[in-house]
Amino acid sequence: MQTLYPEIKPYARHELAVQAPHVLYVDESGTPDGLPVVFIHGGPGAGCDGASRRYFDPNQYRIITFDQRGCGRSTPHASLENNTTWDLVADLELIRQHLGIEKWVLFGGSWGSTLSLAYAQTHPERVHALILRGIFLCRPQEIKWFYQEGASRMFPDYWQDYIAPIPPEERDDLVSAFYKRLSGSDQIAQMHAAKAWSTWEGRTATLRPNTQVVERFSEPQRALSIARVECHYFMNNAFLEPNQLVRDMHKIAHLPGIIVHGRYDVICPLDNAWELHQAWPNSELQIIRDAGHAAAEPGITDALVRAAEQIARRLLNLAPEEA
Repeated sequence: MQTLYPEIKPYARHELAVQAPHVLYVDESGTPDGLPVVFIHGGPGAGCDGASRRYFDPNQYRIITFDQRGCGRSTPHASLENNTTWDLVADLELIRQHLGIEKWVLFGGSWGSTLSLAYAQTHPERVHALILRGIFLCRPQEIKWFYQEGASRMFPDYWQDYIAPIPPEERDDLVSAFYKRLSGSDQIAQMHAAKAWSTWEGRTATLRPNTQVVERFSEPQRALSIARVECHYFMNNAFLEPNQLVRDMHKIAHLPGIIVHGRYDVICPLDNAWELHQAWPNSELQIIRDAGHAAAEPGITDALVRAAEQIARRLLNLAPEEA
């Protein structure tokens, strides 16, 4: 099985001021004249880390990682102001222009797949190819499945901890109930809700229990940005029209894509990836038989690293032994 490439340090870092009050953290790794790829992280609100750049051969790729509005090293932290899907699409285009990139590969997982599709459908002429993992189409039925009823039946023990901050009389609309607390002025209630929301996601992200994933999701600062920003987006149907991403696949049907999805993904069930693949004739769907949602699962990691190698070979016209 393929594993992540060895750790590398960025060769350039940028603080890019976008719409006030946001300043984005952006870094570049790998080869400055390599094939440009942008890592589009999940959440929304999760941020990047040192592993984000390690899916790509640093001798072949110019690797761009950045923290979206309100999370990671971007400021202000956990801010909901001027924070929508279309703001993030505009940010991606600004980053591309700032770095002097004509076209790039999009690499996104979970919410990162949502944002990758939204960006590609808006700027298809700027995209070489897409590598997407854990497809999330951000439709009301998907949000209801994970945050209201569905996944709850598979993890009733974890579910009890998730709903604990919400009084029984408010549990018929959990996203709204969490939003009231996450956007309120009571900081203790806010953090209690944030940790419950984010820990639920971390606990259910992997097929086999993974304490490192759970700890990463439940770390207080990360939990706050994940919970606040996600809940803000889900209250607004991710600022998308009904079924918009599938509806508009004709705009990017010509672009090559590789879809990687765990068979036992509970956060974003496999039918999302299947439906996207049916609407995208130029895509390849890889169903990982022993994985859930997280990129850190061995089968998912293996498939993503191989996908990046495959795209590099295709776009750089390399023989397999050169990639």
